Amino acid sequence: MTAPTITAPQLGLARAAAEAALAVLPTSRALSVAAPVAATPDTVIEGQAVTARFSGAATGEVIVVVGQDLADALKESPLGELDLTAAVRPALEAASRVFGPVVLDPGTVMEPGVALSSLATKEDAVVVPLVEGEEVRAVLGLALSPWPSDEPGQMDVASRAPAASPGLALARGGLDMLHDVEMEVSAELGRTRMSVRELLSLNPGAIVELDRAAGSPADLLVNGRLIARGEVVVVDENFGIRITEIVAPGTERE
Repeated sequence: MTAPTITAPQLGLARAAAEAALAVLPTSRALSVAAPVAATPDTVIEGQAVTARFSGAATGEVIVVVGQDLADALKESPLGELDLTAAVRPALEAASRVFGPVVLDPGTVMEPGVALSSLATKEDAVVVPLVEGEEVRAVLGLALSPWPSDEPGQMDVASRAPAASPGLALARGGLDMLHDVEMEVSAELGRTRMSVRELLSLNPGAIVELDRAAGSPADLLVNGRLIARGEVVVVDENFGIRITEIVAPGTERE
């Protein structure tokens, strides 16, 4: 049963936010958007929740609860354990942008029951189940303070919804669901150790010697894990790495 104080346009915005989030949410199942309902602590699925606050054109909180299959796939990735917050962030951003230009906080991983119980204490909080048939497989939660007005001339639900939003996510299993997850990639020229005295004595023009000879390949790291080595090159006035070696899992220290 929907919350009586939430208007039909506000529920329409919640559905539009869920459709936008579902379009970029990694999932191993074919999900669709169900009807928005009032947030209650009872809306719990097995998995993990990521919650983030946003501000700007609208102020509020958005929660995405994903199934345990995604959490397990991220934990068991060949690239090492991947960050759930980074994997779900595109969905958080897509949902919050439905309400206009906003700035989204980094996000925090929580247990679904804790996150949804906290959301349920907020006035006019809404959850939108993402379902496979009759089974709830993921959840989008929203709490805005205040919700956009439904008066004429205010936010238009239709104009905020994605241009082509079928409300359906195609099923992708195993590693396939991680293909669109963005990860931090960095290059490392070398390392060294310095005492606090040496660090405090650094000044412009000082040279810090690294533990790698000139001409040695640089390391390419994904989320801090070594996956390749290569030569430093210049591409259109930017530095780049030409891969010369792929590092097999378990041989990073060799």
